[in-house]
Amino acid sequence: MIKITVITVTYNAEHVFARTAESVLQQEYPHVEHLIIDGASGDKTLSMAYAYKMRSDELHNGHEVLLTSEPDEGIYDAMNKGIKQATGEFLVFMNAGDCFHDSHVLQRVADLAASSPMPAVVYGDTDVVDDDGNFLCHRRLSPPEVLGWRSFRKGMLVCHQAFYVNSRLAKTVSYDLRYRYSADVDWCIRVMKEAEQKYMPMVNAHAVLANYLREGQTTLHHRESLKERFRVMRCHYGLLTTVFMHVWFVFRAFFK
Repeated sequence: MIKITVITVTYNAEHVFARTAESVLQQEYPHVEHLIIDGASGDKTLSMAYAYKMRSDELHNGHEVLLTSEPDEGIYDAMNKGIKQATGEFLVFMNAGDCFHDSHVLQRVADLAASSPMPAVVYGDTDVVDDDGNFLCHRRLSPPEVLGWRSFRKGMLVCHQAFYVNSRLAKTVSYDLRYRYSADVDWCIRVMKEAEQKYMPMVNAHAVLANYLREGQTTLHHRESLKERFRVMRCHYGLLTTVFMHVWFVFRAFFK
């Protein structure tokens, strides 16, 4: 059976942690490792995390919850720690505030991950929710039928929380700590580059896999994030292509 590692990065997340923890707890798929990588929170996050771990252990649902808390160099440093600790065949990042779309998500992903040959990535669609978890809209950018590293020239077509990566591949690609807000875009592109070089398939789940909290760090620092995304795209696709695509982004936003 495929074990899936869910990595949740937290820091002073007492107001949003419960939603994410409950979402993992409700997953019917039993072979789950949930890593909570905390950055030495000073609020109630840790006590909530320990209570969640006790509740999960008492359910005997096959989930294993592991908690670490120590200072880090930011969210992407914590994500790198999560990758190193992961023991599942596949991993996904579900940070505090975000959650699975329904209780069957990990079962769907595991079924696809178990196909032969084993894929590099299983990916799907995302819904956007507000701070209370209420549905706002389907994410504007939709995942393509066939995904490749060049796909992200058109924007981040697959949300980070709906991007499940073969752990053997993930452990060869670290988040670049030079980026503060868009290292996830760079990481996904480099993962897909590695997948294509190794001739490993990427599989579309054809389903909504994640609910994304709109007020995340990227949203709160929107201008800085856009500047970094330009740098990321220029690095991978070249300056002319990046400029051309950003002109197209402006026209796309205007006509929508």
